[in-house]
Amino acid sequence: MKATWEQRLIEVEVGAVAHGGHCVARHEGRVVFVRHALPGERVVVRITEDSGGSFCRGDAVEVLVASDDRVQQPCPFAGPGLCGGCDWQHATPQAQLELKAAVVAEQLRRLAGLERRVVVEPLPGGAEDWRTRMRLAVDAEGRAGFRKHRSHEVVPVDHCVIAVPDALDDVVDRTWPAGAELVVTRDAGGQVHLTEVGPPERRRGRQVPGPARRRRGSGTATELAAGRAWNLRADGFWQVHPAAADTFAKVVAEWADCRPGQRAWDLYGGVGLFASVLAEQVGATGSVAVVEYSTRAVQDGRRNLSDLPQVSWYAGKTEEVLRTPEFTDLPPDVVVLDPPRKGAGRAVVTEIARSRPERVVYVACDPAALARDIASFAQRGYDLAQLRAFDAFPMTHHVECVALLEPAR
Repeated sequence: MKATWEQRLIEVEVGAVAHGGHCVARHEGRVVFVRHALPGERVVVRITEDSGGSFCRGDAVEVLVASDDRVQQPCPFAGPGLCGGCDWQHATPQAQLELKAAVVAEQLRRLAGLERRVVVEPLPGGAEDWRTRMRLAVDAEGRAGFRKHRSHEVVPVDHCVIAVPDALDDVVDRTWPAGAELVVTRDAGGQVHLTEVGPPERRRGRQVPGPARRRRGSGTATELAAGRAWNLRADGFWQVHPAAADTFAKVVAEWADCRPGQRAWDLYGGVGLFASVLAEQVGATGSVAVVEYSTRAVQDGRRNLSDLPQVSWYAGKTEEVLRTPEFTDLPPDVVVLDPPRKGAGRAVVTEIARSRPERVVYVACDPAALARDIASFAQRGYDLAQLRAFDAFPMTHHVECVALLEPAR
């Protein structure tokens, strides 16, 4: 068995940023993925993970030569060995945008073979006080907090600098059952909803969440986007940045550009945010088919869009629903998709390309998954026509992209 470097201190020159909230360095012929550093810095790294292979992971615990982009992180719970939620608190807001742009460009180049200049656009409101949805864990002493990076260990907190004001006031100042998880949502009306999920249980040799024990608030969040009020389960999916849903809906509307009477697909459609703008474009003579795996989201969506009879709902796995006669026999003019972090995948891309839509609008929360799917679309005759990237998750490494794909000319 190879000796590992875990807990070893090494001195390195920090190289380029990489996907995942770290930078790349090299030491004694090995790659070191370094968190809490910035490109161009010289730092002392404590190795935190090492399986003995070609790479290892570590935290910058001392900065010997600092980047001009380095700032004092505003949160006392951010840093080596602490909360794993924020990756770039030690970088200026402009540097964070540039780091994320570099990651998106690198993923497109490496995975899709595309050279493209990327600009990450900030959303209104700044880098703090933006997160409306959070999941906290409870430690053995009943204190609520967030988990360390790549760990189940809980870091208790008394506030969070990226959380919207007041969201955690009644969460971090009390004791909870050890091992529970807390889902907190503050909706557009300022109401805070909390769902307490019991400690994990073991079933057939694996851990699963325990039953929901308690809810605070009505359990139904009200959100505003695309000119509508949305009522949905407080612990259901919605964009976590207050400006994100409306921003993405506007880009989708611009690039989808459906005409009256056309047919559109809204895949991974959630509660129907994008379906609402597509329905407005296709009008009463057109149709919008929403595919969503979560039956709860479909129920919420049907209620929210009950005034739009041109919208039809299909609950199930996207790749399976797209193979049914309702979809194979009625090809769309435009497709919008907003898949989970893993991306759409080859099977879904194949079904979309087979239907030969005029345009595909792809909303992505992971640049690597987006780049892989863009490469799959290219193999099936669709090229990347436009791309916008948004900093919908300030202080973290996450970035949201919207891509327009069109048939290759």
